[in-house]
Amino acid sequence: MKKIFLFVFLSFLGHSFAQTEGFSTNTDASHTYYKVFGKGTPILIINGGPGMNSNGFEPMAKILAEHYQTIIYDQRGTGKSTLKELNDKTVSMKLMADDIESLRKHLKIEKWTVLGHSFGGMLASYYATIYPNSIDKLILSSSGGVDLSLLKGENLIEKGLTKAEKDSLNYWNDKIDKGDTSHKARLGRGRAMAPAYVYDQKYVPIIAERLTQGNSTLNSLLWSDMQKMNFDCKNKFANFNNPVLIIQGKQDIISPAIGEISLKAFPNSKMILLENCKHYGWLDAKEKYFDSIDTFLKS
Repeated sequence: MKKIFLFVFLSFLGHSFAQTEGFSTNTDASHTYYKVFGKGTPILIINGGPGMNSNGFEPMAKILAEHYQTIIYDQRGTGKSTLKELNDKTVSMKLMADDIESLRKHLKIEKWTVLGHSFGGMLASYYATIYPNSIDKLILSSSGGVDLSLLKGENLIEKGLTKAEKDSLNYWNDKIDKGDTSHKARLGRGRAMAPAYVYDQKYVPIIAERLTQGNSTLNSLLWSDMQKMNFDCKNKFANFNNPVLIIQGKQDIISPAIGEISLKAFPNSKMILLENCKHYGWLDAKEKYFDSIDTFLKS
């Protein structure tokens, strides 16, 4: 249970509406639901999770859409990108990377900037190993990394919690493990976990509610797939000379050391650490976060 919902994204209200939405067809005949905002240089935003839909990414997409075209999508098996069955034949990193490429072709985009957050950063990196010629620039936002170093060492969530919060998390995890999947139990767990994700604790209630969502089966399938394939992209970027921005909070549950591994893996990369910031740069350090991305995209 501790790995489930390791990477999540906050859902909160935006201030504009989607321009277009639709479905692209994947190589296995399944469909990917997407939304497009704004005009200009295209940016694909890959959400965290795994097992979460893209709804929480609309606010980010709408802010960036003031100057760019932004695309969000529901990863296979989440939101409106439904699958008839969830198993290791229908859910894998390769299939998810192929879905991204099918979406690019459907939208008739020659190359796009790819922004991956948390688990989405891992998927973006993997996509870059398979379809490097489809990418213009790459942004890794609080990324889980380019290998499985993330899973080594202490529990990432618990290290960001007080003893009381850890005790509460253990209490609710125990109830859920024993079969209580009610919203009350999931929200209780979310409230215990949420302080680990944001420096500004006023966002805890909203994050806690977001943490009640997600698909634990998808989450487990993808982590199992990454472990089975020994997920490691480090040595595959020697000829990937496209610009790469690595951005995360100094107090993120994702250690800066994970970002450093990515920094060394990409020949043309830079890393920005945000002060007084945990896993959500656009909340804890909103102005610096978006200014850094804008400067990077215009450079």
